[in-house]
Amino acid sequence: MVKIRLTRLGKRKRPFYRVVVIEANKRRDGRYIESIGFYDPINDQNLSKLDTEKALAWLLKGAQPTDTVRDILSKHGVMESFDREKRKREASSHPSPETPEQK
Repeated sequence: MVKIRLTRLGKRKRPFYRVVVIEANKRRDGRYIESIGFYDPINDQNLSKLDTEKALAWLLKGAQPTDTVRDILSKHGVMESFDREKRKREASSHPSPETPEQK
């Protein structure tokens, strides 16, 4: 399973995180598949930068975000876009029941 989670950088008592796509069984700071942004919790505004297109693409491929990353994605509007895309794909894959089938 692929996860979107945080990898710790920075120094002691001054954490800085990178938002990465990584296999679920890898170590926290292990080799990752792709880096899609960063998160700085110490900064006054909880500074974060994210490549929303890459994040959305990974979510649509089935990557599972951790709780903290889900909050970061929500702040950037990615989870909203993901819900819209997911509903759109489900609607296109299942025809509506009110359409009569022709023989």
